[in-house]
Amino acid sequence: MKMNKKLNAVITKENKWYVAHCVELDVVSQGKTIEEAENNLKEAVELYLESFDTADIPDSKGEIVLYPFEVAVR
Repeated sequence: MKMNKKLNAVITKENKWYVAHCVELDVVSQGKTIEEAENNLKEAVELYLESFDTADIPDSKGEIVLYPFEVAVR
């Protein structure tokens, strides 16, 4: 039986690519658009999870809030 699992992704732009990272599973994929990166990440996560029992899948860490900030470095 299939079930849906809620996970979180962080998508960053690196040069000409968008890189999507699943926070809970540490799975990464990329695409030329945000939508492509998201779809590729979903596919990568589904393939990754095929090798695990559903009981081993971690729960979502909740909503992730990101904000840019600066720090001083020497």
